[in-house]
Amino acid sequence: MQIKEVKPVNFLFFRTETKVNELAGFVPVAKKLFKESVKLDIHPTGPIHWHYFGFTGDETQSFTLEVALPVATVVNDYDGKFHFKRTEPFKCVSVIHEGGWLDMLSTYAKAMNFISENKLQSVAVNRELYINADFIHPEANVTEIQIGIR
Repeated sequence: MQIKEVKPVNFLFFRTETKVNELAGFVPVAKKLFKESVKLDIHPTGPIHWHYFGFTGDETQSFTLEVALPVATVVNDYDGKFHFKRTEPFKCVSVIHEGGWLDMLSTYAKAMNFISENKLQSVAVNRELYINADFIHPEANVTEIQIGIR
């Protein structure tokens, strides 16, 4: 577990309001983002991210989800079904989760304990970077969890 500041990143992304029980329906968006980057001849520069804004841990409450693909450039005059942006620096607690996504709750709990023990303040912005997403052998998944802090 570490505290770090992620440098600004360019993203091609999809945004929606959702709830926890609807998340699985957004898995296919990643493939669509890759297809769009190929169509636009834009080089992907990293793994798919899922960014959560305003998620408080209450599974009944809506929050904003962005499924995002890091890309080399932002297309300012883009007129498609997705969006482009360049982020600001992102200060976070970072932890690597290895294994199935259904087991990530314990990794999140450890990170939240670290935040509490170190008297840090979370900002209700989390990121998950899917370094390896293995849908057949989930024990091979590698996900970096980043919990935004002040």
